[in-house]
Amino acid sequence: MATISELKSAVRDTLESRGVLGQLKARIRAEVFSALDDQREPRPPLSHENLLINELIREYLEFNKYRYTASVLTAESGQPEAALDRQFMANELKVSEDASSKSVPLLYGLVSHFLNSGEDRGKFFLRGPPAV
Repeated sequence: MATISELKSAVRDTLESRGVLGQLKARIRAEVFSALDDQREPRPPLSHENLLINELIREYLEFNKYRYTASVLTAESGQPEAALDRQFMANELKVSEDASSKSVPLLYGLVSHFLNSGEDRGKFFLRGPPAV
């Protein structure tokens, strides 16, 4: 007869081999964050800019297999569960893609653009969001 310890180990190994254990841990973490979140202090509304930024980060996290972190980001930020369409994101960011750039997250392309823009072009001027 198996001991409780052996049974726990077998269940853990089975869940891990099926790829479920990490998902369960992430879901529990997200639920704990949600339970601990101070509901008396409302979050600011999810602006268009934050929606796009969160989606860029989620796409990056999922590409790099940081699924647990992505699930916590989604739960904590109020980002919709369904990912935004990549073409929609590219259009919103006024980005054109070729076939090779579609194989990596948009964030990689944006960072690559700025890293490889050359010294001769000077610095890019960043602006904050429009005043509300």
